Parts: sequence; structure tokens; C-alpha cells
Amino acid sequence: MHRFLLTPRWWGINLFVVLAVPFCLFMGSWQLGRFEDRVDSHREAASARPVTEQTAEPLDTLLPVDKRTSGRLASVTGTYADQFLVPDRTLDGRTGHYVLTLLKTAGGRAVPVVRGWRPGPAQGTGPAAPAGRVTVTGALQASETSTSPGVHAEGGLPAGQLGVIAAASLVNLVPYELYNAWLTVPTASAGLTPVPAVAPADTGLDLKAFQNLGYTGEWFVFAAFVLFMWFRLYRREVEARRDAEAGLLAEPAQQPVG
Repeated sequence: MHRFLLTPRWWGINLFVVLAVPFCLFMGSWQLGRFEDRVDSHREAASARPVTEQTAEPLDTLLPVDKRTSGRLASVTGTYADQFLVPDRTLDGRTGHYVLTLLKTAGGRAVPVVRGWRPGPAQGTGPAAPAGRVTVTGALQASETSTSPGVHAEGGLPAGQLGVIAAASLVNLVPYELYNAWLTVPTASAGLTPVPAVAPADTGLDLKAFQNLGYTGEWFVFAAFVLFMWFRLYRREVEARRDAEAGLLAEPAQQPVG
């Protein structure tokens, strides 16, 4: 009765099922793992200690910036150099601009420091930074990209303004090397409002996280569908052979000759 499973046709069907089901289960488990990683990252970001309760660590020990070090309190010593205004940045529902000053270290590299936020359009040069050698403590942030909120990736800004806080956008504006990160200070200078640190990318329960969960369900459904179709084909084959043995299948009509 079941010898048909050894026919070439059924060898192909069985091979497909043997390969497709584990593949679907693997992909479903991988997508589920991605969702769980995002949940863990979201939980870690939500439970992270406020900047005011952290102990500052040397900047170089926290680089490169990743999900673990983003938002951590970093300290660096140097001398303030070039200053830029970062326009069209929103804080507490109001539009204004950041005051960003490059802190040049003894090694020659500089790190962008957002010293605070001011309401209104970006005009002038902003309040002067402290002179002389200073030690700055601030929350470590990853360089912005063209998709970051509020950036001016298309360029065309006036001199003295910066559209994207990143080493790539500053490399042609200053004659020294740059850290691929930036700091935002928790205590701003007079006339400026501190800019809060933002959560690292891909750590929230956003649309991507629930897409991973949806893909998980889809892959497991595909695996179940493959098994269902195999069983349906198998049952139909068995029933057809039983009907043939019982003589219940009608003979095909003879076509007239000539």
C-alpha cells in the first residue's frame, strides 16, 4: 500500500519536505531571537542608570560606541576649539539649535561636545566656550547619520552651521582628527539648556521589533503548511489506491477509432 512513497515522484516530495521544514523552523527561531534581542536591549535601556548617578569613565575606554556604551558618562580633557551651531533641533516641543564646540585633546584628536540648546533660529556664533584646559564630562553618543531625526543631510547650510553631528561631516571643516562620537553635557552653560542623551539605535520596541515577531509566526506557519500539504497528498494517494483495489474507480472511456 505504501510502496508509492518510494517512487521518484514521492522521493522528490519527501526531499522537499525534509529540507523545507527545518529551514522554516530555523528562520522562525532566528527571527524570534532577533525579537528577543530587541526586547533585552529595550529592557537594558529602560533600566540604565541616569547620567547623574553614573561614574564617569575615560572617553577612550568607551569607544567604539555601541549599545552597551551609548549614553554612558565619559570624561575627556582638552582645550575648546572650533564652534558650530546645529540648526532646527527640537527640545520639549520647541525648535531651536544646539551649540557644539570641538574639544581638542593633547593627542591632537577632537571630540564634538554639545554644550547645550537655545531656542530660536541659529544665528551668530553662540556663547563662547571656557578658555584654557578643561575636563568635560558628558553622555557618550554615536555619530548621527542621514536618517537621524532633525539632521540636515542635504547640506547647503551657512558657514558656522553643522547639519549632522558626525566625524564625516566635520572632517572637511577642521584641520585635525576627530573622534567618531560626541558628548552631550548634563550641565549646560548659562543661557543654554542641557540636551538629553538619546537611546542607542535598535534598542526600542519599534516597528522593526514587531516585524521580527511577525516574521517568526510566518515561518512557523510555513513549516506547518508544508507538513499539512504533505499529509494531504499522502492521504489522497492512499485513498486513491484503496479505491482502485476495491474496484471503485471507473475505467477511462474508450475513444472511438476512426
